[in-house]
Amino acid sequence: MTGGDIQISGLPDLAVPVVQGAGASRRVGDLAVEHGGSRALVVTDEGVSKAGHAGVVRDHLRAAGLEAEIYLGVHQNPTVDDVHDCVEPARAMDADLLVAVGGGSSLDTAKGCNFILTNGGRMQDYWGVDKARKPMLPFIAVPTTAGTGSECQRFALISDPETHQKMACGDGKALARVAILDPVLTLTQPPFVAACTGMDAMSHAVETSVTSVATEESIALSHVAHVMLAEALPCVIADPNDLSARASVQLGAAYAGSAIERSMLGAAHSAANPLTAHFDLPHGQAVGLMLPHVVAFNGEDPATARKYADLVGEPASHAVSSVTRMLFRLLETLKLQRSLGSLGVRREDVRSLAEEAATQWTARFNPRPPAADDFERLYESAL
Repeated sequence: MTGGDIQISGLPDLAVPVVQGAGASRRVGDLAVEHGGSRALVVTDEGVSKAGHAGVVRDHLRAAGLEAEIYLGVHQNPTVDDVHDCVEPARAMDADLLVAVGGGSSLDTAKGCNFILTNGGRMQDYWGVDKARKPMLPFIAVPTTAGTGSECQRFALISDPETHQKMACGDGKALARVAILDPVLTLTQPPFVAACTGMDAMSHAVETSVTSVATEESIALSHVAHVMLAEALPCVIADPNDLSARASVQLGAAYAGSAIERSMLGAAHSAANPLTAHFDLPHGQAVGLMLPHVVAFNGEDPATARKYADLVGEPASHAVSSVTRMLFRLLETLKLQRSLGSLGVRREDVRSLAEEAATQWTARFNPRPPAADDFERLYESAL
C-alpha cells in the first residue's frame, strides 16, 4: 500500500487553509498577492537553499510582481538571537509578507520575526499566549519536511540560550494565512531527517489524543493523523521516491499540528526538550525515544488507557501495550535509536534532566501530571 491508497472519510478541518499536491509550491506568488504582499522575505536555511527550494519560491514571488529576498540565517532549534538576526533584513526591506521555506526551525524563526517586527520588544515578552497587541504580517508556510506541523500552529518555539528553556510564544495572529504542502519539496530530505520529522509527527498524533485539554475536535484530528502516518511512514522509508506516501505523511503531519493547536502536548515533549538542549539530539529522535515510556506511564490511568484504545481501535486492556509496541517498531523501521544510553546519556545525568523536564510547559497538559521523580523514572526506563 502506498500513501495514495489511504482513504479516510469525514476529515476534520485543518487549523489553517492548505494548498496541497505535487507542484503546489508554484502557486506561492499568486497566494502572496492574494494576501496583499508586495515585499516578501523568504526565511530559510543554507541546506534548503542549496537544494534549490528557496530560490524557486523567490522566483515565483518575483514572477507574480513582488519584491522578494532570501534570508539564510535559520539554525536548528532557533534561539532569541536567531530571531533578532532575521528581523534586521525584514526591517531593512520593509517586508509586508513573510514566507518560510523549510522545516520547523524556519517556520518558527519566521513566526518569531513576525512578533518582533510588528510588535517590538524581545521574544521573552511573548512567552505564553496572545501577548501581541498589534496586527502581524501575513505569513505563508512552505514546509520542506513532514513532521513538525508548525505550518498549522500559532506557536513559535524559541529557545532562550541563557536558561535553556524552549519558549512557546503563541498568538492567533501568528498563524499562517495559508500552508503550501508540496510533497516534491520533501524528496530532498536526507533519510535521517525524514525519519526524525516523521517520528515527531507521530508523537504529535499520539500525545494530542490524550492530553488533559483534548476536545472532540482535537481527538478527531489526532486519529486522522495517526492513521495517515502509521500507513505512509513505512512506505516513505521503503521507497523514498513514493510521492503519494510522502504526500500522506505531509498531510498527516499537518493534521497532527492542527491537533496541537487545539489540544497541546504532553510529557514526552517535556522530556525531549532537555535532551535536545543538553545533548544536541534531534527533536524527533528525542521525543520518539521517550514516547513509549510516557505512554506506559500514562496508561496506568484507566481513563487515559481508554483514550489510547480509541486511538488504535483495541480493547483498553491491550491498548497501552499495543501502542508502545507500535512505537518501538516504528523507531526500528525508521532506524532511530531506542535507548538513551546509545546516545550518550549517563545515569548521573538523569536527575538534572528530570528536574528540568518537570518545568517544561507541555508537562502541565499531560493526562497524568508528572513530577520530577516521575521524569527520573521515565529517563531511567529509557536508558
